[in-house]
Order: sequence, then structure tokens, then C-alpha cells
Amino acid sequence: MKSLNVAILVLSATALLSACATNEQDRRAGTGAVVGAGVGAVAGQAIGNNTRSTVGGAAGGALLGAVVGTASTPSQDRSKCRYRRSDGTIFIAPC
Repeated sequence: MKSLNVAILVLSATALLSACATNEQDRRAGTGAVVGAGVGAVAGQAIGNNTRSTVGGAAGGALLGAVVGTASTPSQDRSKCRYRRSDGTIFIAPC
């Protein structure tokens, strides 16, 4: 039960931090970290059957998920920039 609480804590913290993402690459890295942490925690618990393995699996999965999420971000057209209107909406236009 303790390992489940730790896994939930790690996933919650990662989800809260990924909500602060401001661009596509940050969002993908955050999503990858959340998914990786979940998969890693489950795998760590299944392999080691203790809290240490669960936390280690969650940490390793989060790191790997963030790396894959960042690397899978499509390259953006550098001739266009993102702008924010006064109402908060974002639009893309030539720089």
C-alpha cells in the first residue's frame, strides 16, 4: 500500500509540473514524463515487489518518458512566431 501511495505522489507531482508547460516541446516532455512514471512504477513494482523498486521504476520511467517526449516534438517553422492577444488567445504569424 505504501508503494502505491508513493507512486500516486510521484505521478501527481509530475502532472502538476507538466501543467505549467508553455510550448509544444514542454507539453510533450511533461506528458511523456507522466506516462513514463506510471509505466515505470508499475514495472518496478512487478519486478521488485517493494517500494524502492516502485520509486526507482517511476523515476527512470519519468526520465525516459521526458526524453522521448522532447525528442518526438516536430520541428517548427522558424519563420513564424507565436503571439498572444489581449484576450489571452494565441495565434501564429510571420515574425
